[in-house]
Amino acid sequence: MDPYYQYFNAPNEAPINFYDYSYDRKTHDIVSLFQKAINGEYTAIQCYGKIANMAPNPEERNQIIEIKQDEIRHLRQFTQMYTTLTGRKPTPQMTERCPTTYREGLHFSVKDEQETVDFYLDLAEMVSDQKMKQIIQRAAADEQNHAVWFLYYLFRLKR
Repeated sequence: MDPYYQYFNAPNEAPINFYDYSYDRKTHDIVSLFQKAINGEYTAIQCYGKIANMAPNPEERNQIIEIKQDEIRHLRQFTQMYTTLTGRKPTPQMTERCPTTYREGLHFSVKDEQETVDFYLDLAEMVSDQKMKQIIQRAAADEQNHAVWFLYYLFRLKR
C-alpha cells in the first residue's frame, strides 16, 4: 500500500462536500496551489515523525506527534478539496529532505510553518467556496500554533 494512503483512516470524519467548481484558468491555478499544499503537508508529516523521534523528552515528543496528527488532518482535507476540483487523487511528493538533528529540525519547522501560514491565507483568499475557505483558514491558524511550539522548543534548547 502506498504510504500516502495510510493517512486516510479517519473513521470519525465525514466527507466534505464542496461547491462544484467549473474548471477554468483560476481553478487551474488553485489546483496547482493545492498540489503544493499537499506536497508540503506530506513532507511535514514525514519530517515531523523523524523530529519527534529525536526529541529530548516525552513532553516535546508528544507535542510534535500531536502536530503531526494535525498535518495528517490537513493532508486529508486538502486531498478532498483537490479531488473535488480535479476528479482525481493527487500524488504527493517530498519537497525537501528532512533535517538530521533535532536543532535543525526545529529551525526547519519554525520557518516552514510560518511560510505556510502566509501561503494558506493567500490560498483562502483565492477560493470562493466558503467551506473550503474556512478549512484553509483553520489550517493556517493551526500552522501558526505549530510554529509557536517549535519556536518554544528551540528557545529551550538555547538556554
